[in-house]
Amino acid sequence: MGTWGSGNFDDDTAADHLSMLTDRLIREIAEAMSGDPVGIEPDEYWGVAVPCNLELLHLIASRNLVGAGLPDPEVIADWKTRFLGVWEQAIDGLEPVPGFKEQRRAVLVQTFDQLSELAVRRRA
Repeated sequence: MGTWGSGNFDDDTAADHLSMLTDRLIREIAEAMSGDPVGIEPDEYWGVAVPCNLELLHLIASRNLVGAGLPDPEVIADWKTRFLGVWEQAIDGLEPVPGFKEQRRAVLVQTFDQLSELAVRRRA
């Protein structure tokens, strides 16, 4: 086992753990995005959990911890297009209160964009 510091994430085992954790988040997103579009509608489980997983990935990876994986920026862009397309088609049917649709869409766009920007920076 390699250890490079005294922090909770400063050894090989922690890096392996982070890799497994981020791989799981990425896999869950990928499976949700490749499945039936109904599953990612705004009132469905993965319609809520996908943005949560995206933000969790960003939070973890933005700390520059060894083992924290990210998908390629192109993959994130594809996910964003698919997710927002489904979201746009479904949100009006849920009769959101005035202003919610615009505010929520802005948060969703930011969630995808911040992860994509981080993935681009990591690639460089």
